[in-house]
Amino acid sequence: MHFDDIANKLKSRRELLGISQEELSEISGVGLRTIKKIETGKGNPTIITMRKLLFILGLEMKIEIRNNEDDYAKM
Repeated sequence: MHFDDIANKLKSRRELLGISQEELSEISGVGLRTIKKIETGKGNPTIITMRKLLFILGLEMKIEIRNNEDDYAKM
């Protein structure tokens, strides 16, 4: 999934819940400027920041770590 997709999901969920960016900032402890950057796909949030936002929005993030050896063999 591309970060723009993640940004759109966060924004859509926030809007669905009727929470403003300002309210999300207050509730989550994440700066308003950071939230705005994330939602426009221009941010580079830490995993901790993402976890805070996802928790408040009732979303879950799964991270997959895999071996890329097969990808290199195809080159």
